[in-house]
Parts: sequence; structure tokens; C-alpha cells
Amino acid sequence: MSAPQRILLSRTDRIGDLLLSTPAIATVRASFPQAHVTLITSPYNRVAMEGNDDVDDLVSIPSAIKPRSFGARFENYDVAIALAPRTMDLEIVAGTRAPIRVGYTYVRRWVARAALALYVNRSMISEADPDLCDRDPSLIVRHEVDQLLDLVALAGATTRVKELRLNLSDADRRAASEVAPEGAIVFHLGKRWFSEGNTVASTQTLVDELASLGRPVVVTVPAESEEFLPAFAGRHEGVTELSGLPFGQWAAVFERAGCVVTVDTGATHVASAVRRPTVVAFEHRYFRLNSQEWSPYGVPSVLVHKPAVEDEAALARFRSEVVRGVTSLIHA
Repeated sequence: MSAPQRILLSRTDRIGDLLLSTPAIATVRASFPQAHVTLITSPYNRVAMEGNDDVDDLVSIPSAIKPRSFGARFENYDVAIALAPRTMDLEIVAGTRAPIRVGYTYVRRWVARAALALYVNRSMISEADPDLCDRDPSLIVRHEVDQLLDLVALAGATTRVKELRLNLSDADRRAASEVAPEGAIVFHLGKRWFSEGNTVASTQTLVDELASLGRPVVVTVPAESEEFLPAFAGRHEGVTELSGLPFGQWAAVFERAGCVVTVDTGATHVASAVRRPTVVAFEHRYFRLNSQEWSPYGVPSVLVHKPAVEDEAALARFRSEVVRGVTSLIHA
């Protein structure tokens, strides 16, 4: 088959996962520089790709349309690739009826595996499975970035690009410079800090301990955690709380950090995309899988897991691991 002229990519889920797809997207561009590349996103996650010239068209799927019908609008495409193992993305790809349709699912999603041939004609099965990882400590799970690079290779995209990409504007960087000191410890207050294995009070103490390291601390507060902001506001002169930041400014604050501290969420991958050292606290359950598949990519990092129980001794050990991780990264 001759080189494809029109390629459709689809990833409609979370911002962090779309950022992890940027090496695969860049690999498609590098492998087929003459092709017209269209990326389908959701209205929510498209912000991660704005300004990225690895795609020619950035199109968000409307909420009131069936994915397969939407995919049919792209019937003249040579290649269509679902970059997420989700029914929506697979249906978009299937709707194109492209001669080459690529997608993947997970090893023990038996129904999805059986249905995969209804959507695509080239497929990959990911080894990622939380129960298998817990049973077999020797099981190695590829990082999601590497899985996606293997996925697009099924369509012939083999000129690999391995760096995450996130385009920040000068305006975003100027705005960040006004609120975040260069080299600060940036603590992202994702809601998972307060789920099983940790508490609000212990998280307050952790921020206090980070502030004692002698660097400014900037706490970024997403909308999901704004209810917890009063518990952290005004505790230390050297701690600044930032809420309501637009995505680009939030990412630019991360770019100024000496170290980013976060739970397992999209903030991990934003930090990787702006090349900052990162400490990530993963859930105790399924730590082996999550810390392999969704760890920081291409940056210095320390991975810790939240305690299995919330007694004070376990919480103190957890905080100590986070603080030691930050100290090791900012003094590396």
C-alpha cells in the first residue's frame, strides 16, 4: 500500500491521557510527513493539543451525535487509529471505514476483545491488568506512551518520537511568573489526596513539612478540590494557594517548579510534558500496575504509595517518603 494521504486519530478521554498520546501523534507526523492528520478530541481534552502542529485539524466531537455517525464524516481517510481503548474512540474509527483501522483493548476485557474486530482490522492487546500485576511481581507493563507507540506502528508509523509535547504561550508564562516563584515546590491538591489511605489533616501536615524545606510552596487547586481550599489557605507565609487557573497558566506554573508533587492524576503528565521532576503518590491498591503504566515519563521522579491504613504511624511514614523524594529531586 502507498503512503497514506489522510490519517484520522481519535482520543476523547482525559487530558493526561491525551498528553501521553503526543509522542504517538508526533510519530505519525514524522512517519508520514506528507499526510493530512486529523485528531478527534472531546471539548474537554482538546486544550492539551491546542497549538500542536503535529496535527492539521483538531476536531471536537459534539455531545449530541453518535460516535459511529460522526466517524462517517471522515469516509475518505486511508488510516484511522483509536488512541484510547474506549468504545467511543473505536466507534469513531469504525465509522470512517478506512482501509486501515487500528485499535486496542486490555488483556482480560474479554467482551471488548471479542468485539474489537467489529471496529478495527489491526489490533493490539495490552498486558495491563491490575489483578495480574498483583499476582505476578515479575510482570512488566509497558508505559502507556510505549504502548501507544507500538499501536501506531501497526499502521506503519515507525519513525518514533518519544517526547511528550505541550505548547505553552508566552502569555501563559508571563501570567505564571506573576504568581509562582521560579524553583518553587508545586503541590497539586488533587482530590485523591483525601481518598482511602490519606486524610485532609495529614495532607495539611505534609504541606507544612514541605514548607519547612526552605523553598516557596505553591498549592494548585483544581475545581474538584476547591471545597478543601479553606483547610490550606493562610497556614504559612511561604505557601501560596492558586485556584481557578486556566489550563495553560496552570501548566506554566508547573514549568517554573523545582519539583511537582501530586497524586496519580493528569497533573503527573502535565509535569512530565513541561519536563519537571515529580513526586507521585499512587493508591496502595494496584500500585504495581499504576506505577508502571502511568508513571512520570522522561523526567526524574520518585514514586510512593499511599498507606493501606490510615493510622498515624503509617501516615507519618507516607509523609516522610514524599518529603525525602522532594528533597532528593530538588538537590539532584
